[in-house]
Amino acid sequence: MSFTPIDYNPYDFANRRHIGPSPEEMVLMLEAVGAPSLGALIDETVPRSIRQEIPLGWAPLSEQDLLARMRAVAGRNRVLTSLIGQGYHGTVTPPAIQRNILENPAWYTAYTPYQPEIAQGRLEALLNYQTMVADLTGMDVANASLLDEATAAAEAMTMALRSAKSKARAFFVDENCHPQTLGVVRTRAEPLGIEVLTGPAESLDPAAVFGALFQYPGTYGHVRDLTEDIARLHDKGAIACVATDLLALTLLKEPGAMGADIALGSSQRFGVPMGYGGPHAAFFACKDALKRQMPGRIVGVSIDSRGNKAYRLALQTREQHIRREKATSNVCTAQALLAVMASMYAVFHGPKGLRAIGERVHFLTNRLYRALGAAGAQVSPKAFFDTITVEVGVGQAGILAAARAEGLNFRKIGTTRVGITLDETTDEQVLIRCLRAFGIEGVPPHRAELSFPESLLRESDFLTHPVFHMNRAESEMMRYMRRLSDRDLALDRAMIPLGSCTMKLNAAAEMAAITWPEFANLHPFAPVDQAAGYHEVFADLTGKLCEITGYDAFSMQPNSGAQGEYAGLMTILAYHKARGDHQRTLCLIPTSAHGTNPASAQMAGMTVVVVKTAPNGDVDLDDFRAKAAEAGDRLAACMITYPSTHGVFEETVREICQITHDHGGQVYLDGANMNALVGLVKPGEIGSDVSHLNLHKTFAIPHGGGGPGMGPIGVRAHLAPFLPGHVHTGGREGPVSAAPWGSASILLISWAYCMMMGGEGLTQATRIAILNANYIAARLKSEFPILFMGNKGRVAHECILDTRPFAAAGVTVDDIAKRLIDNGFHAPTMSWPVSGTLMVEPTESETKAEIDRFITALLAIREEIRAVENGEITAEESPLRHAPHTVEDLVADWTRKYPREQGCFPPGAFRVDKYWPPVGRVDNVWGDRNLQCICPPVEDYAQAAE
Repeated sequence: MSFTPIDYNPYDFANRRHIGPSPEEMVLMLEAVGAPSLGALIDETVPRSIRQEIPLGWAPLSEQDLLARMRAVAGRNRVLTSLIGQGYHGTVTPPAIQRNILENPAWYTAYTPYQPEIAQGRLEALLNYQTMVADLTGMDVANASLLDEATAAAEAMTMALRSAKSKARAFFVDENCHPQTLGVVRTRAEPLGIEVLTGPAESLDPAAVFGALFQYPGTYGHVRDLTEDIARLHDKGAIACVATDLLALTLLKEPGAMGADIALGSSQRFGVPMGYGGPHAAFFACKDALKRQMPGRIVGVSIDSRGNKAYRLALQTREQHIRREKATSNVCTAQALLAVMASMYAVFHGPKGLRAIGERVHFLTNRLYRALGAAGAQVSPKAFFDTITVEVGVGQAGILAAARAEGLNFRKIGTTRVGITLDETTDEQVLIRCLRAFGIEGVPPHRAELSFPESLLRESDFLTHPVFHMNRAESEMMRYMRRLSDRDLALDRAMIPLGSCTMKLNAAAEMAAITWPEFANLHPFAPVDQAAGYHEVFADLTGKLCEITGYDAFSMQPNSGAQGEYAGLMTILAYHKARGDHQRTLCLIPTSAHGTNPASAQMAGMTVVVVKTAPNGDVDLDDFRAKAAEAGDRLAACMITYPSTHGVFEETVREICQITHDHGGQVYLDGANMNALVGLVKPGEIGSDVSHLNLHKTFAIPHGGGGPGMGPIGVRAHLAPFLPGHVHTGGREGPVSAAPWGSASILLISWAYCMMMGGEGLTQATRIAILNANYIAARLKSEFPILFMGNKGRVAHECILDTRPFAAAGVTVDDIAKRLIDNGFHAPTMSWPVSGTLMVEPTESETKAEIDRFITALLAIREEIRAVENGEITAEESPLRHAPHTVEDLVADWTRKYPREQGCFPPGAFRVDKYWPPVGRVDNVWGDRNLQCICPPVEDYAQAAE
């Protein structure tokens, strides 16, 4: 008997780990689809005229080889103790939070909480975050995070413009603000016609501005009372914005007590590693009177169908998708995962712990200040929290070098000064090394004295809510985090079939390196030679993305998809201006485009011209051609999504690009649907000039419950000189994000994904994403009409189920979405891009078994709809309207018109491991009428318990 070795490769990551269906299952799926082979299906789906000719070329690595490669690259980084400050600080991530939040897929694979019933855990954590921010800043209401401190400051500027009574068009930025903040504010101000004034606070003329931004404490350490400056602004109808530091506010008088209208900053130092720039959650808070002007997501308190307390997103959660070019912001991605970490840091330490950390940092800085002063150094300012500036004259280079020899990075300020910022990780040995860099031996003894006037000492209490006073034994903390995660439905429990959101596998091996100290503990403004490993990652990932897209250059700076859209449009405008075409400000955008597209164009100062959509879902080519001709030499760009937002490969994409170019415009191709293109089509080869890539979609970065995200932009060579620059790295254009390489640490995830998949694996992933979507469409089309299909009856990587016909029976798309929760699924994307529909995207990561379970659930729901249509039960009495069903429903007296088992254990639901939503259907109207965006008082919990 001859021996035949097995040909199974257990280390083949793409085909054995990332791609869901097995080869045998693919055969069955292709039979259901009616395609003889996977190649034939792709030929019927993706037009031959746009297919790339050369396959992606690099070979894959196994997980073990990848981790070895990552270790080698990490070793090229040199992690010094960075005392640079400037908004980034060393911090201690409590291991309980690192293990149970950051490294826990129950938290990092969750989607944005648009379906509140299955997001109660992270909504509570984000409400804790909002409460923490509102308390520490002394403001009335806070949002659930923004992208970074600099973009939060830019959002504050535009919010001030909308809210101020002053009619001035200038905005003042105190010279004590961080340089990167000033850079982003200037970038955002220019297309909106806002003049940015800067200088010492004393030079502020309140009558000349609609608002002003102060840094408190200042970038060089200054602490000063802003009460009088704010009062002068208010006298002239202007808005006062304060960029501040949460740890400092445990000791310092809060902005709210000074009369500030808006407070903002970064929560990074609350347990979130620096990561060479991110991701970190920016905070944003304001007075109650301004809350309906606030950008971003806001968590509010409401009630469910039984009257129990329930959380939800409130106010203008997705207002850019509704208001489009009239939107006041294009904020889409937040930093939810990092906000959760920061909130848990506050729960972990409580107000006394935070105050103790703040005092320790302050008193260590006081000792450093006294030692330097005693040695004759010229140290400023006199009033400070954790930062001092030392005048060293021509000895600056020597001091910086001596610090590096001690394993420290000081901040280089101008040509004669150095800055030193202490943090939570600073200890006695760091203090000794700091002083040795100046040639000083020994340190002064500890003194519990303030280095700022007592009039600036905080008098108000903070974090008084019981959640910040719970028993902080690790057992209790662990259980609290587990209880919250158990309330949520994330990708670790079930498929999340959200169209346009690409909720694919976030592999453990891809995530491993982000917490390694060599990557986690680098300051974004550390000398570049200390980050050689990071820059190797940037270069290799850029090369791979260029090969994938057909573009010539990339900027890694944009730290969300919406940020990438904005950066791409600003790059196009800079190109036109450099050619003298200042009149090119019109942007053609189809009605089917993502809502952030017109919002981004408006923020870039463009005039949006809406293009019709043809009945089959394609861009109306005749309307596009007519409007491009009418725009003429005023045409700056068009923004299209490919495949289309309707889930179809449009045959006319090259023609759309050509028409745009014929009129001198540039083509912006939204990369949201790149998961249908990788390895098959290169945007740069079909006529596109610039795209952003949602790395948190196509390239495996987790969504993290609503962020982090990354949206780097790729451009053709002629646009490369106009990519975003940065105050620390140069470049002719201004920055769009606080850090030069955006949220650098999570680029490691996409790099790892590309390396383990290899070029062939990435291409196969695209093919299977298309197969999975067509399998769902084929299985469901007899019961749920598929709204748009290509010329050969195929969809791309997603399909739209038309549920509008059921409205005649009183069944809504909401009913179907909530009923899917009972089946253990997150609903597909609801009512977008077409109202009353469900857009389904299974991705390549889902197995046939999970997809079949989803199909079973939808077919059972269709039978329940049919019962309503046939008059067997009314919509109001049906399980559809009562969904989702909770354990409370299960054990309560059953008086409903359908069986208990049908309501609580529908087909598709697991029996043993069933997911039970913690609340019934949330009442959105009640929540908006009774808006509450901080933790409810303890009395509310007592009432709920009764």
